[in-house]
Amino acid sequence: MIDQEKIATVLDAAALRSAERRRFLSLAGRTGAAAGGLALLSACGGSSSSNPTPTPTPSPTSTASVEAADISILNLALNIEYLSAQYFSYAAFGTGLPASDLTGPTAPGTVTGGAQVPFADPIVAACAREIARDERAHVEFLRSQIGATAVAMPAINIDGGTTGAFTTFAQLAGVVGAGVPFNPYASDENFLYGAFILKDVIVTLYKGLTPLIGTPGYVTAASGILGAESYHAGLIRTLLYSKGFTANPGLFSAARDSLDGASTLDRGLAGADATISNIAPADGNGIVFSRTTGQALNIFFQSKAAVTKGGFFPAGVNGTINSSAASG
Repeated sequence: MIDQEKIATVLDAAALRSAERRRFLSLAGRTGAAAGGLALLSACGGSSSSNPTPTPTPSPTSTASVEAADISILNLALNIEYLSAQYFSYAAFGTGLPASDLTGPTAPGTVTGGAQVPFADPIVAACAREIARDERAHVEFLRSQIGATAVAMPAINIDGGTTGAFTTFAQLAGVVGAGVPFNPYASDENFLYGAFILKDVIVTLYKGLTPLIGTPGYVTAASGILGAESYHAGLIRTLLYSKGFTANPGLFSAARDSLDGASTLDRGLAGADATISNIAPADGNGIVFSRTTGQALNIFFQSKAAVTKGGFFPAGVNGTINSSAASG
């Protein structure tokens, strides 16, 4: 029997990918890469026509254009890595990234918030230090891949005070009430919640970005970071699950889903079957969810509207891919 629900899901996903490819082609045009549009479309999976036109060998101009579009993608990833690296660096070591890692064509932004966590569990502390090391390495690696056009760090809010981005998100999720701060640096548990808020979005964003990249070397870079981020997210989810902290992750997960649109692209830690853990947030095929750039920025900007700043990035992200999506 034909499973109509699965067919509908596949068609919806295909439409979403097509819309995202059109978005990147538009962005490529605005950065002087319009000539590479067809090559980028081919790199993203081609046409849905039953008789696709053979892909031509890229000319030097189109190859350069595709690479320019890919640089825009990597610069978006770099913005996200700045956020993650600063959070974990402060939590693990009490200090942020060195100034040499933050420069770009514009002046770097400032970091609001951040503090060392008074870890009670040495395992959680060790994991925080490992992730902090990897996140700084991601920043430095992406900057080396992009080169001179690597964007500077934007202004970042990782504060747990009454007006902090973590507090706003926790209030949206219903984890704390109105006017009550949520400090992710106060305890092991709160640190893990802060990591949970960020990491699952980062994994789903990389999953959505990687198929949009046309330069083979950049695909390798992005997929390698995706693998590391997936390990990190799975580790955070495992620590939360093993400690019995499953209620609040479900609320945070629902809040993320409320921001990025009608589709369910998230999972908490409590599965329908209490005898089975829900460490990997995956669909019915065991495949990790994907988010478009607009959906991910909805969460980071903490807005359902199409905006260019807010939440963890109070002045927006640097680069040409900088807007969230209207999600209803």
